[in-house]
Amino acid sequence: MRTRFFALVSFALFFSTFAVFPAWAQDPASSSSQQEATVSKDNSQDNSNSQADSNAQTNSNDTFEGTVVSRSRSTLVLRTDDNQFHLFTYEQASTRPVSLTAGSRVRVTAGSADENGTRVATSVTVVSASGGTATRDKGAQAAPVPEKVRDIESDIKRESKRWRLGVRAGAAFDPELFMFGVHTQMGPIFHPRVLFRPSAEFDFGEVTDLIALNFEPIYRFSANYRKGDWTPYVGAGPAMIFIHQSFNGGRNISFGNFDYETGFNVLAGVQSRKGTFVELKTSLWSGPAPKLRLIVGYNF
Repeated sequence: MRTRFFALVSFALFFSTFAVFPAWAQDPASSSSQQEATVSKDNSQDNSNSQADSNAQTNSNDTFEGTVVSRSRSTLVLRTDDNQFHLFTYEQASTRPVSLTAGSRVRVTAGSADENGTRVATSVTVVSASGGTATRDKGAQAAPVPEKVRDIESDIKRESKRWRLGVRAGAAFDPELFMFGVHTQMGPIFHPRVLFRPSAEFDFGEVTDLIALNFEPIYRFSANYRKGDWTPYVGAGPAMIFIHQSFNGGRNISFGNFDYETGFNVLAGVQSRKGTFVELKTSLWSGPAPKLRLIVGYNF
């Protein structure tokens, strides 16, 4: 009886060993296969994501084809076949024909539209010269260009003038003064976004009178930082300051009573396409000159 019991137990142990061991021996292979499948799936997913990112980057620019309605050094108005008008501007890196006439058919690649619907053209290619699609566009030519497009185009042309005159007025603090002045804006110089803007300011207060000649280059930020019509800018430059201070009553001003100071101005502001700008300026190393100026001006 005992011998039969031991034989039965031995048979059970022997059978379970051969039944379990193959399954245990196959687990690592199975696990390895699962890991390889997981890695392969992850790699496939990564490749899909990379492809999707690449496609998204490629599709970030839109393509328009149509007839040139008007063009200038800084703008292009295009009418597409669905009788829609699109306004484009140029950047330094834009690729465009040397000469472009109204009526030509072109293909324009441009980025996304800003708040005014204006797009920055990255590439302009002539499809056919002026007159080649006269019959095709005969009906579309009767449609007038929307007034909003014309207004924005005029603002951009005005903003891109190489030489402009302007006026300014504002308040100065420490000491408190009222100020007004004139300036001119020239450029771009050395860089498409660098302008030279010399100005003359006249400040009047209860005790202090001041005349300042400012020689300030400014840098306008790119379209990536632009929100609607307004463009931020910064600048700095030397200043010739003539100061007169009198604690006596009345205003007996003589140019012989002015003291000369050399200063250095640092400024920041925003300017609209229509020409209006708002600016904050501080003067360094200029003695009793105002430490801060708040200026509102207009470029014609």
